Amino acid sequence: MVIGRIRRLVRLVVPYRKDLSLAWSTIKGRKGGFAGSFVAIAAGSAVIVACGILLMSGLGAGVAPERYSGAAVVLGGEQSFWLDETTEVRYGERVTLPADEVAAVAAVPGVRSAIGDVNVEVGVLAPDGRAVGGPDGFPVLGHGWSAAALGPFTVREGRAPAASGEIVLDAGLAARAGMSPGSTVRLVVGSIASSYRVVGIAAPPGDGLDRQSAVFFTDDRAAALSGRPDRVDAIGVLAEPGVAPARLAERVAAAVPDAVVHTGAGRGDVEFLDVGDARGLVVETAASFGGTMVLIVVFVVASTLSLSVRQRRRELALLRAIGATPAQIHRMIAAEMTLVSVAGALVGAIPGVALAFVMRAVFVLSGAMPADFRLDVGATPVLASLVLCVISARLAGWLVARRVAGTSPVDALGDAAVEPKKIGRVRVAFGVLLIPLGLLLALSQVAVPGDSVADTAAGAALLFVVAIGCLGPLLLRGAIVVFGSVLNRRSTAGGFLAQADARADSRRLGAATTPLAMGVTLAAVQMFGASTTLAAARGQVEDGLRADHVLTASSGSGVSPQVVDTVRGVPGVAAATPVARMRVLLTFPSEDGTATKVFAAQGVAPERLSATMDLDVLHGDIAELRGETVALSRVAAETVRARHGGTIELRLGDGTVIEPRVVAIYENGLGFGDVTLPNDLVVAHTTARADTAVLIGAADGTDRVALAAALRGAVERYPTVQVGDREAFLTAPGFGGSGGWALDLLFQTVLLGYIAIAVMNTLMMATAARAREFAMLRLIGAGRDQIRTMMNGEARIVVFAALLFGLLATIPPLVGMSLALTKSPVPAISVVGLLAIVSVTIALAWGPITVATRVAMRPAPIDAIGGRE
Repeated sequence: MVIGRIRRLVRLVVPYRKDLSLAWSTIKGRKGGFAGSFVAIAAGSAVIVACGILLMSGLGAGVAPERYSGAAVVLGGEQSFWLDETTEVRYGERVTLPADEVAAVAAVPGVRSAIGDVNVEVGVLAPDGRAVGGPDGFPVLGHGWSAAALGPFTVREGRAPAASGEIVLDAGLAARAGMSPGSTVRLVVGSIASSYRVVGIAAPPGDGLDRQSAVFFTDDRAAALSGRPDRVDAIGVLAEPGVAPARLAERVAAAVPDAVVHTGAGRGDVEFLDVGDARGLVVETAASFGGTMVLIVVFVVASTLSLSVRQRRRELALLRAIGATPAQIHRMIAAEMTLVSVAGALVGAIPGVALAFVMRAVFVLSGAMPADFRLDVGATPVLASLVLCVISARLAGWLVARRVAGTSPVDALGDAAVEPKKIGRVRVAFGVLLIPLGLLLALSQVAVPGDSVADTAAGAALLFVVAIGCLGPLLLRGAIVVFGSVLNRRSTAGGFLAQADARADSRRLGAATTPLAMGVTLAAVQMFGASTTLAAARGQVEDGLRADHVLTASSGSGVSPQVVDTVRGVPGVAAATPVARMRVLLTFPSEDGTATKVFAAQGVAPERLSATMDLDVLHGDIAELRGETVALSRVAAETVRARHGGTIELRLGDGTVIEPRVVAIYENGLGFGDVTLPNDLVVAHTTARADTAVLIGAADGTDRVALAAALRGAVERYPTVQVGDREAFLTAPGFGGSGGWALDLLFQTVLLGYIAIAVMNTLMMATAARAREFAMLRLIGAGRDQIRTMMNGEARIVVFAALLFGLLATIPPLVGMSLALTKSPVPAISVVGLLAIVSVTIALAWGPITVATRVAMRPAPIDAIGGRE
């Protein structure tokens, strides 16, 4: 019995050889009909393969260690907060380890030595005054000399540092700076510049340092410069001879359970935080976007193949009439779908690999991925794409063939002569049910707003998109009934034919209108949702930023707190507000127990804050922001269900957990961050231990130009500090994310590009298949121009219906988002964006219809009328 079931299961998936032979003969005889299906599958396969490559790369690829290449095992802090067993959120700052754990690791059997390492970002000023950076723009990092053994680095010239004013440079940095033992160099840590004497040049391990430059201090000096003498960034372990790293890692993990143990390529994740961050981001975005694309690809492939099979209704009905059984019809179509889908999936894999590298380039351009993050191109994404394409193709073929296969031969011939007007009851019921669900989801943003409004809007839009897919033919018929006479005048031959043909063959037009409407909805929600959020954020910053000048740092190390004390004494300065930025995690009760979300946070000093920044406080007093207290935006407070005077559970950027008291709730969270904390608390838990910017408020009657000159004079001793205007605050590091717009644009382009291919493909297939219809019209007296006028009329119907239903589906999500974020029901609609959507929709519909009509009318009518269906 079990063997019989297995055989039946295999039989459903793999057609017999004779079925494949018959299917191949059918495909060769109807190349044009199957070409469109092949293109849809190949394009879908390319997208799925690209997303799969990114996902597999995020799970397994990385960057090899450099300074830790000589260590058998490297320990780091837990750099992620795990929402569940598979989903993580990366902390934005480095999570450190207690320095006393170095001794605990050293006591583990098999450990030759354990060395604690700290990373201090430094700026290097050569004797001629020029700034010298790391290779290819990577940073210069300072360490204690004992950590040089983890490379290992060897002293090529001079000696190791012995005093606090002595340093050793790696050979590459020394060559770029033109320094040798005995030279004097100025190093900038934060904003503070100090002079050091170079006492040695160190040869780096292996092929050198590609992602950093190294400066070695004495161990005590490095610990002091880090600002955390009781903490280390990582612990490197040198093994005894003959001890396997994997076995040693197990022992170390048991001895120090609160640390994360890494071996092999994983050591690079501890050394380079950007690699681990990129890995998490790639996995998250590839999985999320890939899941959406799989849904769209399956739907489009099924729709295209359904159109291809429906165009053969007469052929299938004839087969039934001459004795073919329902099982034989299903086997024939299944074999055809298998051949087309396998060929399309395999062919699409090649451009899919190229698309993956294009997507990687955009990740790099946006700053979300390091340039040396490699892609893992393997067979798994290709196999996954093959399975998905075959399943969707087989399912589409079965759904379309079951109508002909399940009816009597006589009825099949009668049904094949006329386009079936009814669509399945289950499909209609499902589509109707999705509309109120989408409305409920969109309106829930108003009833219970929070920081997830964008995700909720996207979810509501996706429900409406699927509803359009289910109800497409019905919606198109309704549009023809209501607006048909407006779009096409029945008094003209072309207009009459267009309207009559659209009514009689609405399922064919719906196959093209539906994906076009889906594209309009997805594009509009993404575009106008982003414009609404950006406009609200920009408005809040413009209204709330009261500073006259802004101090920022030219390097990534930030502005040291000492700078604030310096500029507060400048005549004409009424207020100097330090601003530090980080990402924080808030944990709060939810229906499933607890939930955790990421928020943008800022740390400010409450003294005279109103002179430089207006948060539009709704409840409480921002002046109470001291110690372990917090102020939340309205959106964040509603998300985590926090109230004024209560406490929340908050994880700072380095993973430190606090339970601050909420002292204020404010409105301007989009512009300044949803979480506001005391400045000293944020600075103490950032990697650089520095501010992002300093806002300067001028006293009444102070000349701004003179004040700017005075500020530049005051900060001359801080080489990396710059005096700018209000716009400098918007471009300061940490404001508005890092290149998120580029990733959004990438995903929109890929998604809409695929939908565009599907729309053009469907329209070309549907129009080219009407060659016999055009021939018949010409034989009874219709001219070429009249047929073209008819097709232009149909194109107007397709464009109008796609825009109508696509834009209607965007209204609830966008209104809900706007109400939740800005309390206004009117979203920020970009006129240029709207015109772009309309123009692209017109081009995608009109172009293929026009081209296919010309091709279909090339043969003489008498030849075309006798051609194949």
